[in-house]
Amino acid sequence: MLFKLALRNIFRQKLRTAMTLAAIVFGVSGLILSGGFVHDIFHQLGEAIIHSQTGHVQVFRKDFLDRGTRQPDRFLIDQPERLAATLAEHEAVAEVAARLNFAGLINNGRRDLAIIGEGIEPDKEARLGTYLQITAGRQLEDGDEFGMLLGQGVAHAMNLRPGDQATLVMTTADGAMNTLDFDIVGVFQSFSKDFDARAVRIPLAAAQTLMDTPGANVLVVTLHHTADTDSAHAAVRARIDAASMEARNWRELSDFYDKTLQLYDRQFGVLQWIILFMVLLSVANSVNMSAFERLGEFGTLQALGNRKRDVFRLIVVENLVLGALGATLGVVIGITLALIISAIGIPMPPPPNANVGYTAFIRVIPATVLTAFLIGFAATVLAAVFPARRVSATPVVEALRQTN
Repeated sequence: MLFKLALRNIFRQKLRTAMTLAAIVFGVSGLILSGGFVHDIFHQLGEAIIHSQTGHVQVFRKDFLDRGTRQPDRFLIDQPERLAATLAEHEAVAEVAARLNFAGLINNGRRDLAIIGEGIEPDKEARLGTYLQITAGRQLEDGDEFGMLLGQGVAHAMNLRPGDQATLVMTTADGAMNTLDFDIVGVFQSFSKDFDARAVRIPLAAAQTLMDTPGANVLVVTLHHTADTDSAHAAVRARIDAASMEARNWRELSDFYDKTLQLYDRQFGVLQWIILFMVLLSVANSVNMSAFERLGEFGTLQALGNRKRDVFRLIVVENLVLGALGATLGVVIGITLALIISAIGIPMPPPPNANVGYTAFIRVIPATVLTAFLIGFAATVLAAVFPARRVSATPVVEALRQTN
């Protein structure tokens, strides 16, 4: 009977009910849309980092990240093919590619530029680097014995384009000077402007010839699904010699991603509190006005034998039903808008330190939808508590004076 009476009262006050529902729906759908947008940023940024640079897991010798850039020849993995075959046995692993890092100079016949280079397995890297855009020419292929890919910044600084030739100059581990001539096959653009300004890529065999070594610095593990990163990371660590080698996943390799994650998490947390207070104030205002207008009605209920707690329960149940209805409508509208917006896409400019813009979407995340529903529902119920206490505490005689 209490729920029936609450429903009747809700639909009797059509204007106030509509105003309250609008506030709840706006808050809940806003949380779903903003939360889905933030999660899409996390997803796309993570995939861009994985599929343009890091892969899902990397294996290398200890201290390579700290000192390997300056002395890559001192942190070589012996027999990388054997270790790669061992790592590839795990069911979550799609592929394992070797990389050999080096530093040197690139010469176009007129000037030199200091670069950081990677010797790669071209076909494997092409499958990994789906977020690496080729802005001119083509991808490096296994058949390109002396082909070279240039970062966009390097190509611009050296005035090089596909079809041109360039020379790499570097010092081997024993101090000898070594040079090789390469044909430029393409220019690439990754998500990192700094990387593109200094990076070149050549076939692994050519890099090993330059450095006079059969080894590699890094084994890049690519997984079938990014969600398997933690379990695959643990499996990789179990298959390597922990005393001399280490494995890190893509999040550990990308400090930029974690900082971005923390920034947006805090911003979204603040947004949740803002929407919570907005719904609280809107509903509290509506309930206060409705309770004042119905004060005579509540006085009559008490005069007919209902107790103060019955009046309190009635007001709370009315808002409980209103909160459930508004939060449900907010979820339906929020998900519908998310699907419509995602079907169209949101063009976004390049993130900080990036070259490439992207198309954002609104992801429907079950945890975000549930949180939005609970915030809308809880805010409505909480907003009714104080007005309900005030009205139920009003003396019967004073309440009856308000009867028209």
